[in-house]
Amino acid sequence: MTRVKICGITNLKDAQAAVEAGCDALGFVFYKKSPRYIAPQKASEISAAVPKRVKKVGVFVNENAKVIRCIARECALDMLQFHGDESPEFCRQFRGQKVIKAFRVKKNIPFKRIMRYTTHAFLFDAFDKSAFGGTGKAFDWVVLRGIHTLKKIIFLSGGLNEKNLQEALATVRPDWVDVASSVEIRPGIKSHRKIKRFMAKVRCAHEKMPLLRRAHSG
Repeated sequence: MTRVKICGITNLKDAQAAVEAGCDALGFVFYKKSPRYIAPQKASEISAAVPKRVKKVGVFVNENAKVIRCIARECALDMLQFHGDESPEFCRQFRGQKVIKAFRVKKNIPFKRIMRYTTHAFLFDAFDKSAFGGTGKAFDWVVLRGIHTLKKIIFLSGGLNEKNLQEALATVRPDWVDVASSVEIRPGIKSHRKIKRFMAKVRCAHEKMPLLRRAHSG
């Protein structure tokens, strides 16, 4: 079944609610300009309080490599998500760690540029010139058809919600979906009810479309 990452976690109650609803990963945003920013110390406390089976993902935007390594150790991160303008060379510094490189989609996918990255996974989000992510905007998922020929683990992000989730899964067939704004009361504060409903929609979508089950382990 497609796995779910609840991103923009800023407090323990929201983290626990996401875990209880059945999420597979929690995302901590370490980009200070984001309304979902969390201090590493606080993220570390949350990370230590949730089950090991739930992946902890650190989201960074054009951050210094030394800072990233320090936060990764402090917060026991399982994956590093680079959501800025990080180069293939920058990403290669983190061999031995699971790196997710995010690409913000305009009208098409720059396959030649993407193929230069040797990261563990790719994430596709909607492009917005005023923000690096978390805008709640979707993009035309049709441009991602055939993306699995890259033989990478695929995360789909950007404007996913209860109403469009089934279409997104059927179109892209991602290994992971990444959600933040549509399960929030306001940026950084989650609605536990919306998280439960979103998780239920993922399960329902798979019951209706069994072929969505894929071999990737994530």
